[in-house]
Amino acid sequence: MTISSFHIGVAAEAFAAGLFARCAVNVSVQYGANQPEYDLLVERDDKVLKVSVKGSQDGSWGLTQSLLKDADYHRAIDLWLGRHSVHTVFCLVQFKNVPLAELPRVYLVKPVDIAQRLRETAAGRGDTILYEDHTWGVRAHGAGTIERLPSTWKFSKCRLDQLLSEA
Repeated sequence: MTISSFHIGVAAEAFAAGLFARCAVNVSVQYGANQPEYDLLVERDDKVLKVSVKGSQDGSWGLTQSLLKDADYHRAIDLWLGRHSVHTVFCLVQFKNVPLAELPRVYLVKPVDIAQRLRETAAGRGDTILYEDHTWGVRAHGAGTIERLPSTWKFSKCRLDQLLSEA
């Protein structure tokens, strides 16, 4: 069943807040209009991260489409990266092929790492979309290449501790 992007966003943010709370960090959820850079603030021992939560139900996250001009993917990626501070992390929540009673797959990643991954996509051409696990078809620019998120990005207490220590 496909649900609206609004409901995916609400579900993703709720799952993310719950996971952070289970890792014993203080979680602040925004009230009212969304801030452009983050959805949640997480804090422990005076270390604060701005968390931008992105939910998906199709195996990918579109991130830089609005910045793409003249098929210059790398420029769009650079512009996107420039909009995020070093204290921002992305919490990517994936619902594709996840039964209702199971947890979605969740990743924690810094914008600079997302930007690098986007630059490498499609055999280095770059792309506006971050893929969880995608194989390019024979007619695509990146034919024969596979896009897969690094396992080190998976949400864990250890991953969160690492990102907080770098804050």
